Amino acid sequence: MIKEAAEEIKIRITDEDLHKPMYECVKRILDVFFAFVALIVLSPLFLVTAIAVKTDGGSVFYAQTRQGKNNKPFKMYKFRSMCPGADKIKSELMHLNEMDGPVFKIKDDPRITKVGKFIRKYSIDELPQLINILKGDMSIVGPRPPLPEEVEQYSEYQMQRLLIKPGLTCFWQAYGRSQLSFEDWMDMDMKYIQRRSLRLDAWLIIKTVFAVLFTRGAY
Repeated sequence: MIKEAAEEIKIRITDEDLHKPMYECVKRILDVFFAFVALIVLSPLFLVTAIAVKTDGGSVFYAQTRQGKNNKPFKMYKFRSMCPGADKIKSELMHLNEMDGPVFKIKDDPRITKVGKFIRKYSIDELPQLINILKGDMSIVGPRPPLPEEVEQYSEYQMQRLLIKPGLTCFWQAYGRSQLSFEDWMDMDMKYIQRRSLRLDAWLIIKTVFAVLFTRGAY
């Protein structure tokens, strides 16, 4: 159920913003190519990370339901960075939430393992989403896929971010990550949908690499 919009629609996504067939076609080809190459090149890192995560006990990978394009659910993959059963104790930690809006984030989340803290710092935990990109659930660049319970609290304005395929990185990942407010995050996603192009995608990927290397706003 979509929450009634309580604010003015600051950015209205139009059919013209969404209708970019040539861009979408080329972007899909590049997504598949670069995701496939990245999986091969990063396979040693995958192996080392899998072994490290396994030493903490529990499964290596974590699959979580996220909402994709047109609010269609899919399973998003990550390296497990939290203790087994972390989702079950989330409600007990809600009073510690440091994010505004429907998003839940804690800088020193007690559910995160020692290995998990490291792989989150450098976004290594997100790398299995290259598989989601190959499957067509996600793109390399696009709004980050939200949880179903987050979408239930979205306003009409915020629902617009689900009009395109979600991505591995986006504006807010490249410019601040967890340091940004929820509203800034939403506004950045809307601006991306309006301005998206291959040139902008390339720029955001480069910016994200630097943000990850210097661990800006990561937790």
